[in-house]
Amino acid sequence: MSARVREMAEADCAAVARVRVAGWRSAYRGLLPVAYLAALDVEEDAAARREHLARAGGRVVHLVAERDGDVVGWAAFGPDRRPDAGPADAELYALYALPAVVGTGVGRALMEEVTARASARGYRSLSLWVLEDNALGRRFYAKAGFTPDGTREPWEVGGTTLMELRCTRPLAPAPA
Repeated sequence: MSARVREMAEADCAAVARVRVAGWRSAYRGLLPVAYLAALDVEEDAAARREHLARAGGRVVHLVAERDGDVVGWAAFGPDRRPDAGPADAELYALYALPAVVGTGVGRALMEEVTARASARGYRSLSLWVLEDNALGRRFYAKAGFTPDGTREPWEVGGTTLMELRCTRPLAPAPA
């Protein structure tokens, strides 16, 4: 069953918040404190999504994946945030799917659209950060062509410090 990927609209913020909260609770179970994950609030996250979307302008691209008209996945990318990043360096800031659709092609459809749109914007590389202990996420990104570049950084969330790995992949130039 394929997913339709399109640009996110302000009306999608509540659905994206549900995807994001469910995605965090599933992907980070056993990695982040149970109380922290349980305290994630869809309404608060929806307000944050609205703010992020409004501030994004044209620099950040927010995409949603739909099945039967329901938002089941979300991704966001834009300029790489590293201080030494060049204008051809993009970063995937987030990619989440509802736990019920993980492994069904939603993430792959989002990733394909992210890489196509990033290439079309003139980006030549795409980076992302993934938790070192997130085996499922690391496998997904490896299948999408990402490899760790050796950079590790601590990430503190919910009173827990975890290690993140930066992974990168080249992007093909957009077809002329």
